[in-house]
Amino acid sequence: MIGDVVGHDLDAAAGMAQVCNMLRAYAGEMDSLPSTVIGRLDQAVSRMAEATMATVVFARAEPVDGGWRLRWTNAGHPPPLLVERDGTTRFLEDGGGLMLGTGICVPRQDAVVDLPPHSSVVFYTDGLIESPSHSLDDGLERLRKEASALGARKLHGFCDRLLRKVRPDDNDDDVALLTLRVPG
Repeated sequence: MIGDVVGHDLDAAAGMAQVCNMLRAYAGEMDSLPSTVIGRLDQAVSRMAEATMATVVFARAEPVDGGWRLRWTNAGHPPPLLVERDGTTRFLEDGGGLMLGTGICVPRQDAVVDLPPHSSVVFYTDGLIESPSHSLDDGLERLRKEASALGARKLHGFCDRLLRKVRPDDNDDDVALLTLRVPG
């Protein structure tokens, strides 16, 4: 999972800690679909004493027929990026829904993709791609382009290079970056 809370102060950090702890508890139910887990989390977040809004992608990699499948749901977070070994990329935009904490109860959707051998899935926060001087589409394209160039490289250094090449100089937002590499 990767997520981000609205705000940049101590209250936001405390809210994120609460959301993370609740998600850990709900995620322990391994037979639950990601959409079910995030639906329960959203209900809990809406009942918190201090209003908290957050985005999150919650995913599970599952072994299937000698390969791997990714099942995820997205609550208002930037979409994960699938990077194949040959440099082919695509944003995993399915499974999207409202961010957590809106108070609007809507069904969550799951999305599924079979992961090619040696591919990578990049999860990141908006601090990696946002900039006051560029559009969000520019940031997403910069991420796609740089990740494409790393498709066949070893995972060691993958995130460091993305951080150096993609994060805008004029962005002081925090960044979280997580990459999953599929075995061959």
